[in-house]
Amino acid sequence: MTEVGRLRKNDTTEIVIQKTEFRGSVGIDIREYVTSDRYTGWSKNGIRIPVEKWPDFKAVLDRVETTGKADDPDMDKKS
Repeated sequence: MTEVGRLRKNDTTEIVIQKTEFRGSVGIDIREYVTSDRYTGWSKNGIRIPVEKWPDFKAVLDRVETTGKADDPDMDKKS
């Protein structure tokens, strides 16, 4: 497992990006890590992208900047 980076989501949660191997398959894990008085550890929230699908996933993320605003009623028509 190789940690790629962390992004602070809020006071108690970080988004952690890791390159991992699971059952012989390499992938990119994007998971939430919680640190609070009640619980510290991984949440159930997250996604794993097989490394061979990463270029496709990244291409979708790259389109975020060119997509309409979230409150734009015509946003769904632009896809």
